[in-house]
Amino acid sequence: MKNRRRFILILGTVILLPFIMLVLALTWVGLFETIPSFEELENPKTNIATEIISSDEILLGTFHIENRSFADYKDISPNLVNALIATEDIRFYSHSGVDYRSLMRVMIKTVLQGDRSSGGGSTLSQQLAKNLFPRDSVRHSGIASLAKLTSTKLKEWITAVKLERNYTKEEIIAMYFNTVPYGSNAFGIRAASATFFGKLPSQLTLEESALLVGIINAPSRYSPVRNSERSIQRRNHVLSQMCKYEFINQHRYDSIAAIPLKLKFMQQDHNTGLAPYFREMLRRTLNASEPKAENYTNKNDYQTDRLEWEENPLQGWIRKNPKADGSYYNLDRDGLRIYTTINSKMQRYAEEAVKQHFQGYLQPAFSAEVRRRRRPPFSNDLTQKATESIINQAKRSSDRYISMKEAGATDSDIDKAFRTKTKMSVFAWNKKGYTDTLMTPTDSILYYKSLLRTSLMAMDIQSGEVRAYIGGPNYRHFKYDNVTQGRRQVGSTIKPFLYTLAMQEGYTPCDRVLNIAQTFIVGDSTWTPKTTDKAEWIGKNVTIKWGLTHSSNNISAYLMKQLGPQAMADMCHKLGIRSYLDPVVALCLGSADLYLSEMVSAYQTFGNKGVHTEPLYVTRIEDKNGNVLASFNPRSKESISDRTAYLMVNLLQGVVNSGTAYRLRSQYIPQGELAGKTGTSNNQSDGWFIGFVPKLVTGIWVGGEDRSVHFESLGMGGASNMALPVWGLFMQKVLADPTLSIYTTDTFDASPADTNMSLNCSGSDDEIQQSTGADSGFF
Repeated sequence: MKNRRRFILILGTVILLPFIMLVLALTWVGLFETIPSFEELENPKTNIATEIISSDEILLGTFHIENRSFADYKDISPNLVNALIATEDIRFYSHSGVDYRSLMRVMIKTVLQGDRSSGGGSTLSQQLAKNLFPRDSVRHSGIASLAKLTSTKLKEWITAVKLERNYTKEEIIAMYFNTVPYGSNAFGIRAASATFFGKLPSQLTLEESALLVGIINAPSRYSPVRNSERSIQRRNHVLSQMCKYEFINQHRYDSIAAIPLKLKFMQQDHNTGLAPYFREMLRRTLNASEPKAENYTNKNDYQTDRLEWEENPLQGWIRKNPKADGSYYNLDRDGLRIYTTINSKMQRYAEEAVKQHFQGYLQPAFSAEVRRRRRPPFSNDLTQKATESIINQAKRSSDRYISMKEAGATDSDIDKAFRTKTKMSVFAWNKKGYTDTLMTPTDSILYYKSLLRTSLMAMDIQSGEVRAYIGGPNYRHFKYDNVTQGRRQVGSTIKPFLYTLAMQEGYTPCDRVLNIAQTFIVGDSTWTPKTTDKAEWIGKNVTIKWGLTHSSNNISAYLMKQLGPQAMADMCHKLGIRSYLDPVVALCLGSADLYLSEMVSAYQTFGNKGVHTEPLYVTRIEDKNGNVLASFNPRSKESISDRTAYLMVNLLQGVVNSGTAYRLRSQYIPQGELAGKTGTSNNQSDGWFIGFVPKLVTGIWVGGEDRSVHFESLGMGGASNMALPVWGLFMQKVLADPTLSIYTTDTFDASPADTNMSLNCSGSDDEIQQSTGADSGFF
C-alpha cells in the first residue's frame, strides 16, 4: 500500500513537473535575467592562471589564484575522454544538453525504489553549466528550498542547451576538463596532470586517466595523496565502467586494475617547480610601476630605474599596455601565456650544480668552520655589539616579531618568545629540502645566517636570451633574489673592464709593466693596494697578460694610474653596467657593489665581438586565446671594437688556462675553449666566477646574507673554491647534452683582419707557467 501511494505520487510529479516549471518560469519575474548570455558563455568569469613557458615549450609554473590552465581538445588524451564519457555521461553524443532517459531513471530508481547507486541524471553539459556559473550558496528551507532548487535546475538545463547549440561536443568536453577541480590546488586537467603525474594531458596513460576522472566526483575523498586506497577503488570503478561500455576489454581491465598507484606528485605553487626565482622576477618586472623621484632616497638608483623603465619594454609592461577598456591585465586571473627564454634543461642542470656543490661540499665545510668561532656564524673580528645589532635587526624584520607587535605584545613578551624553544621546519641541504627540529626563534635566525647564499645566471652570447636563472639556495625559504635584487661587491671580476679600456687605448697583452706597488694620493692621505703576488714576481717586468691571468693588484693599480677612474667607470657603463659607479681609484680592484645580471651582461660583450646585448627574458606574451599581445627582441649596441673584444677573450682565456681559474681545466673541463675571471671581495665575503664558452656566458656569486659571515681564509673563501665549482659542474652537464648544441669543439671568433700581432708574448715563457694560486681579489 505504501509503495502504491509512492508510485502515484511519483507518477503525478512526473506528469505535472513540466507544468509546474512553466508556471514558475512565468510567475517568477527575473528568473531568466540570471541565465548567462552568449557573451558570458564565451567569457565566463573563471580565474585562469598565467603560464610561464620555457623556450623548449616546458611549463615552468604559473601565476594563479586558482591553478587553472586551459587545454584544447586535441591536447587531451583519448583515454581521458573515454573514461569521462563512460563514467559521467554515456549518452553524451546523443543528447542535446539534457538527457531525459537519465532523468526518468533517477526519478524511478532513486526516488521510487530508493536505489542510491543508480547514479545522477546531470549530463556533462549540465555539470559544465554548474561549474561555469556556480549555484547560490545561500541555504533555504521548506518550499523556498524546493523553489530555489527548481529554478536553479531549470537555469542549468537552459544553459546546457545553449552550450550544446553554440559549441561542438569536443569543445564542451575540453571546457569541462578545464573547469573541474581536482584537489591539491589543481584546477583543470592541465594543472592536474602536472600536479599528480608531472605530465601534459596528452601524455596520460589509461590508468592515470581513470584516476583523474575518478577524482572529479569528490576531490578530497578520492585524493590519491591523502586517501590512496579509496583513490584506487575509484579508479578501478572508472575502469569497470569503461569495460562495461566496451572502451576496453575484460583482459585489459584485469591487468590495469592490478597496477599500483604511481604518482609523481608536486603541488604546483609559487615555491615549487623550475626557476621559481625567475618566475617571481618576471612578476615584479611586469607589474612594476613608473619610477617617481619622490619615492627614492638615492638619486642614482632613481636614474637607473628610470632608464630601465624607458628602455626596457618588459619593465612595467602591464602598466604600459592596458586593455581596450582601460583596465590592467591581472597575472593571477587573465590566463596570459608568457614565453620565456629559459631553457628547461639548462635550468635543471644549473639547479643540480648548485645543490651538488653546496650539499656535497661547501655548506658542510663552512658549517664545520663556523662551529669553532666565538660568536657563530659571524667572523671572529666582529664585536659583540655589532653581532647583537645584526640579530636584533633580524628579529624586528621577522614575521613573528611583527605579528606579536600588532597583537599588542610587550617587548618583554616578545623577548621571552624568541628565547623559548618551539617546533619548526627549517631549510636543509637534504632530499626533502627541510628538517623538523626544536629550537628558539633566535637560534633559527642564527641558523639561517650560517647558510651561504648563491645566485647564477646564464645567457646566450649572441641573442642575450637568459637560459638559466637562480636567485638563491631555495625559494621557499630564501625569497631574496641575488641576481637582480641584491648588489654585492664584485672584487676582481671588474678588472677585465679596466683591461678593456687599456686595450682600447692602445695597450697590447704583451706590453711589459714593472710589478711594484702603486700608491695613490686620496685627499689628504695615501692608499697603496695590497698584493698577493708571490715574492719572486715582485720587481719583475711582467706582461699585461700576466697581470690579468694572475689577477695582480699591482698591475691593475698601474693601469688605473695611467687611465683614471672616470674613464674606467665610463667603460663599465659602455659594456653594460647600469648601476651608478663612484669614480674612485679603488674601483680598479672591485670596490663597487653590482648585480650579477649586469656583470654577466657585460661579459657577454667580450664573446659577441664587442656588441653588447641586454639580457632578454621574454620573447612574447599571448592572451588566453593565443592572440599575441607583445613580442620582445634583443636590444643590442656596439660597445667596443671587435679588435678589443678579441684581445679581451684572449686575455680571459689565459686566466682559465694558466691563472686563477686553472681549476676549471684540472678538475672540470680539460678540453674546449673557455674564458673567464674569478673575483673575491674584502674578507672573502663574496666569491664570483663569470666565464664563457663561444655560445654561452654564465656568472656565479656565493656569499653570506651578512658580509660578516664568511670563510676566514682565502683558500676556503676564494672564488675558485666557492663559486667556480658551480660553473664547472653546470658546464659539464651542458656540454654533455648534445640537444643543447654547445660543444667542446666550438671556437671563439678568429682574429679581426686589423689585429696583426702575436699574443704568445715571446720571451716570457717563465710567465705562463701554470698557477693554481688563489685569486688576489679586492683588498
